[in-house]
Amino acid sequence: MKSIIQNTNNCNNCSVHNAANLVKLGLNLDDVDYVITMAGNPNTGKSTVFNNLTGLRQHTGNWPGKTVTRAEGGFSYNEKRYKVIDLPGTYSLLSTSTDEEVARNFILFGQPDVTVIVVDATRLERNLNLALQILEITDRAVLCLNLMDEAKRNRIEIDTRALSKELGIPVIPTAARRKQGMQELLAAIEEVATGKYVCKPHKIKNRSPKLQHAISTLAEKLARQYPNLPNTNWVALRLLEGDNSIIEAIRSGELGSININESVVQS
Repeated sequence: MKSIIQNTNNCNNCSVHNAANLVKLGLNLDDVDYVITMAGNPNTGKSTVFNNLTGLRQHTGNWPGKTVTRAEGGFSYNEKRYKVIDLPGTYSLLSTSTDEEVARNFILFGQPDVTVIVVDATRLERNLNLALQILEITDRAVLCLNLMDEAKRNRIEIDTRALSKELGIPVIPTAARRKQGMQELLAAIEEVATGKYVCKPHKIKNRSPKLQHAISTLAEKLARQYPNLPNTNWVALRLLEGDNSIIEAIRSGELGSININESVVQS
């Protein structure tokens, strides 16, 4: 798979994950180059993709202070070591349930090097709701277009190049149960993790002028207080909606621990 955009920065292999926050979340980052997380709706085959990537090198436990199960594993690719975290299957990141809160907070505060968004190719429109929410938080993602065998059986055709262009991230068609597309997925993960592929994700723009003005005003204040916060517009929107976990992150100072890794070119 060829890179669409080449990173001209001298640092070709820099990780961007927030090690301090990931350790707080109970991760052991010894001998880890990159942290990858997997997100998606339930029943998209996400666990099958996770199993294909990690094989027997995985274990389960609970998230700190939660009853939600966490699966994590690892793999090596091109002499780099990857830790993979399988997030709970969710339909959104609005933090209305414990599963959603765990998934959202891991992506927001852990800042994984790549978020692999697994979607069901036979129900793409419904699955893209979560994908767009994730792309509001992170600029580093790969869309795993899974169950392509089922889509083909149902005579569903998807223009993956057009979808990649619209979303601004790599889109990799897979049939995880048959282990098809896994090598292409690994290559895409590596390109995003190393900065060889610079994502330019789609951002939601169809907001009312009043709401956009409120978001912009609050985002400017957030940028002054947290100059390294990479997603001020999204945080501002969540504050306007009364998101208690984001409000608490400001009170505790946790929001200030989110930084842009300036060694990696961001769009």
